[in-house]
Amino acid sequence: MADKYRQSAEDIVKAVGGKENIASATHCVTRLRFALQDEGKVDKAALENIDLVKGSFSANGQFQVVIGQGTVDKVYGEMVEAAGLGTASKEETKAAAEKNLNPLQRAIKTLADIFIPILPAIVTAGLLMGINNILTGPGIFFDDKSVVDVYTQWKDFAGIINLIANTAFTFLPALIGWSAVNRFGGSPLLGIVLGLILVHPELLNAWGYADAKAKGEIPYWNLFGFHVEKIGYQGQVLPILAASYLLAKIETFLRKRVPDAIQLLVVAPLALLITGFLAFIAIGPITFAIGNAVTSLFTGIFDNVPIIGGLIYGALYAPLVITGMHHTFLAVDFQLIGSIGGTFLWPIVALSNIAQGSSALAMLFASRDEKVKGLSLSSAVSAYLGITEPAMFGVNLPNRFPFFSAMIGSALAAIFITMNKVMAPSIGVGGLPAIFSIVPEKWGPFAIGMVIAIVVPFVLTFIAARTRKQKTNA
Repeated sequence: MADKYRQSAEDIVKAVGGKENIASATHCVTRLRFALQDEGKVDKAALENIDLVKGSFSANGQFQVVIGQGTVDKVYGEMVEAAGLGTASKEETKAAAEKNLNPLQRAIKTLADIFIPILPAIVTAGLLMGINNILTGPGIFFDDKSVVDVYTQWKDFAGIINLIANTAFTFLPALIGWSAVNRFGGSPLLGIVLGLILVHPELLNAWGYADAKAKGEIPYWNLFGFHVEKIGYQGQVLPILAASYLLAKIETFLRKRVPDAIQLLVVAPLALLITGFLAFIAIGPITFAIGNAVTSLFTGIFDNVPIIGGLIYGALYAPLVITGMHHTFLAVDFQLIGSIGGTFLWPIVALSNIAQGSSALAMLFASRDEKVKGLSLSSAVSAYLGITEPAMFGVNLPNRFPFFSAMIGSALAAIFITMNKVMAPSIGVGGLPAIFSIVPEKWGPFAIGMVIAIVVPFVLTFIAARTRKQKTNA
């Protein structure tokens, strides 16, 4: 088996253009990640013919080869040894790959680098909210009553679960501040402090801003005659992103100029003080207005023309994954959750993942290619659990029609759930388990959406595969 890994590793290096074409290489759980000098030198046909390779694609300046969990690290080890490559960290490979990106791609990558590290906390919150939904949702097990209504001894138990689940969103600016300041080259700890400053208990809670404004009861600071609204930014994304960038740049500027002996006394206090004042005086109010405008735009589309909103996002989410632009919508999801208490975009993501899995599953029954059949079942299961890359890049995209079938099924399912105003209070696991992260009163419509996302892509893919076979045999 070791010889098989060694031969596959050598073949992969050759197929991606040889050692001299590899600027850096690393791996994640399922994929080899290359920063290549010239992606035009890749021989994709030769690469796809390697038995251990389940697919390949280029995203965010990296050429990625799908190998599979439990195998990729062995292939990487053999590749490093056989080709004489130096091991590299993910950060080093990302830095090498970033040279190949245009400004838009770099901006998208920056958002991905900020939000992906905090996703485990957000997904965990979504799963815990799902448990809380089961306990507190009326009409799930009893007519017009919840579990805690019938069994009152469970009420405080559910309350603690809800507190734990809500923490990540209550202090979301702190999570984003940690990740953003780290990405921009500053001290992550200062990012956490900055985020906590923006949600300090002495500030008017952002969720009560509209009501306080209507009553004329918004508190303010009087800075020598200049009034600054004393409001927090709970659940807001743009204020902490902009403030984190400023904080990191101020900190970097000061560290280069302040003597080491007094850095502890000068750099952090001055950076936080300047950023804090600017955050409340200018950054916060401006970005808060922009964030509300973004929220109004999306809610306006999905409220007034849900068919169009569902059709576009449901059909295009999978292509967005290919380009990496889907990461930009994480910020929109967080903004919606913070502003209106839930997101109608993430449930569509879950259906898109299910649709990709269904198309891959259909290829198990429709394809005669043993490699495709072998990959179809495992990749379908993976997609049903929220990981679509093996299905998309290993099965659906290489055969094209399964990918388009999944887009059609996802779009139809998305139209149905948007017309029924399905919402999720948080981001959860983006596959079949997603139903537990949906508000309980919308489980029925979402379940129907899941059925559409399973049946339509499967049937379309199967029919298309059989039609192609008949044309080939004719």
